[in-house]
Amino acid sequence: MVVRLSSGNNTRYNHNMRVERRHDWQVSVAQAMDIQQRLAGQVSTSGEVITVRYIAGVDISAPKASGVATGAVVVLSYPELRVVETKIASSRLEFPYIPGLLSFRESPLILAACQELTLTPDLILVDGQGIAHPRRMGLASHLGLLLNTPTVGCAKSRLCGEHGEPGSEPGSYAELLDRGEVIGAVLRTKSGVKPIYVSIGHKVDLQTAIGWVLKCCRDYRLPEPARLAHLAAGGSLKPEKNTLAFEAGSQGRLF
Repeated sequence: MVVRLSSGNNTRYNHNMRVERRHDWQVSVAQAMDIQQRLAGQVSTSGEVITVRYIAGVDISAPKASGVATGAVVVLSYPELRVVETKIASSRLEFPYIPGLLSFRESPLILAACQELTLTPDLILVDGQGIAHPRRMGLASHLGLLLNTPTVGCAKSRLCGEHGEPGSEPGSYAELLDRGEVIGAVLRTKSGVKPIYVSIGHKVDLQTAIGWVLKCCRDYRLPEPARLAHLAAGGSLKPEKNTLAFEAGSQGRLF
């Protein structure tokens, strides 16, 4: 596999993000589910995340035509929400598309991009689920554990649970419930548009997660870090012309 990385900042600091290796990536579907159930008990659902200088957003784009996916991480300064660093990693995906197991498909590319950051974000907003997941281990929670960083899930659609309709005003939300447990919030971020599904990723509580999503919203449905990561993954937010490439025999060797 060849992973190609692009950077919007070639100034090197000793702040590169570290990835904790807690399992292999080349696993079966049954093994992946077992890993999720094991890791779910390690997710922290508390934390206020008071001091924030940098907020990152992560996302992935996987066009069917090319067969090559792109993972992106975009770091913004806070409170300005100005882009200060962008990293992109591209490769073919090795895990099949299975709802509920997307973190095994998407995490390796996102982590490869995050490892190249020269700035360490204090909080990461993930375009995906956190604990609003059948096994309470969505992409945001998985990434939070492996990066040992507070994360929030900001999904555009529901994976599990039931909820009422939130109010029409920005900031209104309804609880997302699954088997009697509050697993997230259906949050209205902009009048006249569909709400998003916010959930704890790691090292935050739900109210903190909601608060940071709202602080990062501008004039769009998605908060700026997640929105810009989506654009970067799709090639619409171009980093500067610094490109790194390396080869690895498998995704597991990236870390």
